[in-house]
Amino acid sequence: MNAYAPILVLGALGAGFAIFSVVMATLIGPKRYNRAKLDAYECGIEPTPMPAGGGRFPIKYYLTAMLFIVFDIEVVFLYPWAVTFDALGIFGLVEMLLFVLTVFVAYAYVWRRGGLEWD
Repeated sequence: MNAYAPILVLGALGAGFAIFSVVMATLIGPKRYNRAKLDAYECGIEPTPMPAGGGRFPIKYYLTAMLFIVFDIEVVFLYPWAVTFDALGIFGLVEMLLFVLTVFVAYAYVWRRGGLEWD
């Protein structure tokens, strides 16, 4: 438990500072509410009404999100592999080649679906 005490103290200090800042901002901060301040803000243009059910997202949104996740996961697996490359030997090399091939299949899918074209 002694090893975790500094981490717990730092977490408590961070949480305390965050709570203190929010409470003090609401108590001391200016309270000038008006209609324009309470409206939704969309980059300086008038907000558009949303249809019932939230509307539909274009497929490019999902393809971009999928591409981000694929490459994010690739980095998460490549870094530990690169650190222990010598210890893994040929087995680690073959496994990583299979992993990179799998990632390339996902990349090719996104490329064919038009996820890399920014219109």
